[in-house]
Amino acid sequence: MKYIVSIDQGTTSCRTIIYDIFFKEIAIVQKEITQFFPHAGWVEHDAEEIWQKQLETCKQAIEKAKVKAQDILCIGITNQRETIVAWDRITGKPFDRAIVWQDTRTAELCEFQSKEIDKKLIASKTGLRIDPYFSSSKIQWLLQHNEKVKSSSSKGTLCIATIDSWLLFNLTKGKTYATDVSNASRTNLFNIVEGRWDIELLNYYHIPESILPEVKPTMSFFGVTEKSIFGVEIPVTAMAGDQQAALFGHACFEPGMAKNTFGTGCFILQNIGNSFVVPEHGLLTTIAWQEKDTITYAFEGSVFNAGAALQWLKEGLGIFNEYTEINEMIHKVPDSDGVFMVPAFNGLGTPYWDSAARGLLIGLTRRTNKNHIVRATLESLAYQTKDIVDTMTQSSKVPNVELRVDGGVSKNHYLLQFLSEILQTPVRKNISEECTAMGAAMMAAYTVGAVDMTALKNYGKSQISFYPKGNKTDAQELYLKWKRAVDRSKDWGKELPF
Repeated sequence: MKYIVSIDQGTTSCRTIIYDIFFKEIAIVQKEITQFFPHAGWVEHDAEEIWQKQLETCKQAIEKAKVKAQDILCIGITNQRETIVAWDRITGKPFDRAIVWQDTRTAELCEFQSKEIDKKLIASKTGLRIDPYFSSSKIQWLLQHNEKVKSSSSKGTLCIATIDSWLLFNLTKGKTYATDVSNASRTNLFNIVEGRWDIELLNYYHIPESILPEVKPTMSFFGVTEKSIFGVEIPVTAMAGDQQAALFGHACFEPGMAKNTFGTGCFILQNIGNSFVVPEHGLLTTIAWQEKDTITYAFEGSVFNAGAALQWLKEGLGIFNEYTEINEMIHKVPDSDGVFMVPAFNGLGTPYWDSAARGLLIGLTRRTNKNHIVRATLESLAYQTKDIVDTMTQSSKVPNVELRVDGGVSKNHYLLQFLSEILQTPVRKNISEECTAMGAAMMAAYTVGAVDMTALKNYGKSQISFYPKGNKTDAQELYLKWKRAVDRSKDWGKELPF
């Protein structure tokens, strides 16, 4: 028997999952990673901790699965995307903590740039918009504010890249410094039409191309692991951003097919085929994956706080002690009793793109209790999903016929039923809650010829379905109230003029 290893590095944890050739999960090991919040709006990770914990999960998963390293066919890597880490090419040591995708320290810089740069030009090149979410301003910030980074850049020893490149660099002991097109497409520096780092944008941001990784197709040979790590050299044959990997894991191979991953954030991608489409209505266009010379594109909508909103209820407010309590709490009340939560803790993503929006809890009365608040927070994930699905339907002109879902929060079947009511379409949950990791494994196995596309399509069909049962008018009224609540959360973080 041969096996595939999926290295899945997310916002709050490092995981390794080992699959057999039929993508049956053999072993999973997960370790939490530390998030740092040194200043308002700042979110950081310890890059060295990410590497060490990812390495630990790999070794422990192999041990847990009771497989031999020489029986591992290949490795696929998937990662949180826009997060940036800077390190020295010679020593391999990071200069500072990684700046996480949620970080908004560059909000003012981006606001200035959005007035200076032609937004249509950015969209036509990168499919993105100017926002602190993306990597370009984070890289620019490091080059301007970190003396070690500046010095290394002048010496020609600097590497700045997304987490996939950091992990690959360490797995190969510095022999390979590369990324794939899906991760590169999230930097706002990569021309996704021409498939290269964009010289005009690099010059504008004053970012030398030499510090960036080589960009390769998603499904390709990225090198082999250093023999000392696992005892054998194992080829890395796929790398993809986490949301693109999940789209692949859901077998959304045809244009119009869409998925939503409920993780720390909430990310909806819709396959739009092999032609680039300039995004409109607050959507993004991104590269889903590349096989050989063929690029598949996707529309994307981003919600910054999904599971993070529930985490705030648990850790910030102490409303419950364990996530397992949520289901019991929401069923203690018949509805949210007019309470709405807008979890805009670090701004709003698609379709609003308001980095100054802030979290809002509205509709409180003396009847309101913690169960209403938990229910309203869970329901906010469905409303935010509809924001994006409706926008995609408007842009693609393809009606939404179903939505495929995965991620940790998708364990809550009340949410999925409520989502089906709000969307008025079926919601299909993949039987595997680890679509991101499975997608990376599927890509890696496909690259080495271990499976074909027909087999991959079948793996995406095992699903649990939810269908709308309630009154369509009631769903519409709830959504209109949600839109009113969102309007009240906008611009709250902006300083008042005096």
